[in-house]
Amino acid sequence: MGNEPEPDEPLVRAAGGVVWRAAPGGVEIVVVHRPRHEDWSLPKGKLDDGETWLAAAVREVAEETGLAVEVGESLGDVTYEVERHGTRSPKIVRYWALRATGGTFVPNEEVDELRWLPLEAAVGLLSYGLDREVVDRFRSRQAAG
Repeated sequence: MGNEPEPDEPLVRAAGGVVWRAAPGGVEIVVVHRPRHEDWSLPKGKLDDGETWLAAAVREVAEETGLAVEVGESLGDVTYEVERHGTRSPKIVRYWALRATGGTFVPNEEVDELRWLPLEAAVGLLSYGLDREVVDRFRSRQAAG
């Protein structure tokens, strides 16, 4: 989804997820605060060399949130531009639905706060429209499932 970059452009690859759990009032998802960016987002991060998209998503979620997850269906990609080494570079982020199965959040350098929120509250807190779009994809699949 989104426009694919030209082959010679330096592409930034990242992966993450909509981390969810069943709660008495319905589904709750994780939203994280990143102090470096002063924003609220879905957990995600860049792929390491040789790493698959899915492995990166699971690793980044664990690093940022402390949570273990069970992988669900793909939620597709988002593409946008980021400032990198003084130039604009395309960034593609691939997301999955990830059900939390355990673990405990400990504030860290990348993420200083984690909130479990109902879908509507999460959408209201997220800083970026593309994150809200990914949550909408998750919500549509939950409703269909």
